[in-house]
Amino acid sequence: MIASPSLKAAAISPRQQYAQAFSRVRRFTEELCRPLAIEDYVVQSMPDASPAKWHLAHTSWFFETFLLSPADPSYRSPDPLYTYLFNSYYVQVGERFSRPERGLLSRPTVEQVYEYRAHVDRCMAALFERADDALIERFAPVIELGLHHEQQHQELILTDLKHMLSVNPLRPAYRAAPTNRTVAPAPPEHRWLSFDEGLYAIGHDEASFAFDNESPRHQLFVHAFRIGSRLITNGEYQRFIDDGGYRRPELWLSDGSKVVEAHRWTAPAYWTHEHKHSKHFTLHGLLDWDPNEPVCHVSYYEADAFARWAGARLPTEAEWEIAAVTVPIEGRFSDSEYLHPAGASATESEGLSQMYGDVWEWTQSPYVPYPGFRPASGAIGEYNGKFMCNQMVLRGGSCATPSGHIRPTYRNFFPPEARWQFSGIRLAEDA
Repeated sequence: MIASPSLKAAAISPRQQYAQAFSRVRRFTEELCRPLAIEDYVVQSMPDASPAKWHLAHTSWFFETFLLSPADPSYRSPDPLYTYLFNSYYVQVGERFSRPERGLLSRPTVEQVYEYRAHVDRCMAALFERADDALIERFAPVIELGLHHEQQHQELILTDLKHMLSVNPLRPAYRAAPTNRTVAPAPPEHRWLSFDEGLYAIGHDEASFAFDNESPRHQLFVHAFRIGSRLITNGEYQRFIDDGGYRRPELWLSDGSKVVEAHRWTAPAYWTHEHKHSKHFTLHGLLDWDPNEPVCHVSYYEADAFARWAGARLPTEAEWEIAAVTVPIEGRFSDSEYLHPAGASATESEGLSQMYGDVWEWTQSPYVPYPGFRPASGAIGEYNGKFMCNQMVLRGGSCATPSGHIRPTYRNFFPPEARWQFSGIRLAEDA
């Protein structure tokens, strides 16, 4: 499986590089959908999720709206109503179909959506074929944004499908687990790694792609801190549960207590109560719960409460980035056979491990603009900036993230109660 749209290595023209990257990313999206039955494409299991069919269409709509139509005045969509049906939140583009009701769209059919994708792919191929250097240079930022936008939806396809399949009492698997799956080894000892206080620069400043919310690069003073050497495991989180963690008000933020009471949470999402947490639901179906794997599908509120229980706290996003730039980008991503976080190995006992892939790591930082941030003009500027309120930052990627899609400066964000994403816990403390 190919997931990365990286354009760095090939010794060919930019036009050819973009054409090849476009083909790879589009193909990977469809590979992710290959295990689905036709019935799986339409179901929407909650308002925050979208049907797989909608993801397939929306990513095509993005290229159609922000690249094909501006680059070619003669371009025509297969259906003018697709602009309404598959717009997500771009208010400046026009009206949008209700997000919580996307699962009601039995038409266009799955076959028609794939025809729509093929139409966009053909038109993009023709554009790459005839484009001169000036046109490519003009639209290069939009092409790269479109590729990384589709990679985000590749991850959402997996997380939304997992939620959808989990509500089915049959507990169907998205795809079978690899036959060589083994129990995770006992994790290495949890250790603290220290970082001195000082003036640090964070944020993106390279020529390679980054989303606008990763910039500008800026300096800030950071007090001395320590960060955990690895992720928190299922077994460690179970001890928090056994110690009455969900019933101890002194551990919880006020809003967190309200959410826990309203939803009657007693464990992370997908831990099965009927099996007394001995099993949990995964993209490979119902599997034995492994105490040595990273805990995942916890909300910010749960991560924060666990950190308090452990006598620690969550890292700030600046602390996380300062630590993350010291290690290579390695981990379990969506091109793995096993779409589930992996336990830390004994060979990772020295230094930081599991910084990338496996689970998104909650930070204690609210999602706000960096100093000097300015969104782009027009509808494309709605991509990130307008969500900078009531969200918390996560870092590092997960086992559902494409491997070429992550970097130390990447800022993901979700509301503090969200937990259908592969989100987990790394601890920090003041030095």
